Amino acid sequence: MFGDMMNMMGKLKETQRKVEETKKRLDNVLIDENSHDSKVKVTLTANRKIKAIEIDETLLEDKEELEDYLILTLNKAIERATQVNETELAAVAKEGMPNIPGMDMFK
Repeated sequence: MFGDMMNMMGKLKETQRKVEETKKRLDNVLIDENSHDSKVKVTLTANRKIKAIEIDETLLEDKEELEDYLILTLNKAIERATQVNETELAAVAKEGMPNIPGMDMFK
């Protein structure tokens, strides 16, 4: 029994290490999102850090329109980045979960 507990602890530590590695890797996964007419383009990492914003010059004349474009495009990009992030981290966590009775919520 003690050996099983040590094995589980080892698996949990290994999983924790893999999760941290995955988080670092996701800093290099870029998500590009464009507005419907490509007047605004944003690039984020899968960890939801903004890397770049490109704005068509025609939007610089209308502050409210530019704000609307930014809000819509950033929200779409954040949603996509969150999906990638959660999928990647869930896969690592599921892979490393020890078989603990009653704890099969990740399977």
